[in-house]
Amino acid sequence: MAEVFLRRLTRWQADQQRESVADTYVKSYGGDPSGRPEFLRRFADHIQQPGFEMVVANGGGDAAGCAYGFPPRAASGWWTGLHGELPVEIAEAAAAGKVFVVVDLMVVPQHRRQGLAGRMREKLLAGTDAGFAAARVPRDNSAAAAFRSWDWSMLGEWRPDPETAPADVWGCRLRP
Repeated sequence: MAEVFLRRLTRWQADQQRESVADTYVKSYGGDPSGRPEFLRRFADHIQQPGFEMVVANGGGDAAGCAYGFPPRAASGWWTGLHGELPVEIAEAAAAGKVFVVVDLMVVPQHRRQGLAGRMREKLLAGTDAGFAAARVPRDNSAAAAFRSWDWSMLGEWRPDPETAPADVWGCRLRP
């Protein structure tokens, strides 16, 4: 297997690479292109968020994965739909803009189980001054095992409405 290299993208570069990122999304989530238009719509919105950060992984000339996120604005509603008691420390950090959410962390199948997701997560979070990180992980996604192995804690269930499939919200302290 070819060596995999990580690099940060600026907001402008991420916007220029959005079609490639959407291809990575489709490959990472089962190869069904029907979710691509919705991903592109969400991604276009996410790129515009203040504090947007992105890391891409390439191996042998092909995309191996990517991770991105941003600190959610107080009015963004990112926490809306969380069922469970948010610890006071995290609620205060969120109110102060000191939480960084990992919105997506995707690895194409041929690059899985090689530590790539962890490397991308580390590089992504190294670029933020947030004291806490959080991520919503769909229940049908095997990523929960990775978050557990990275010493993240489950904070609760996210389900903003009855039609939305539930996701688990995971979090970890970044700095003391």
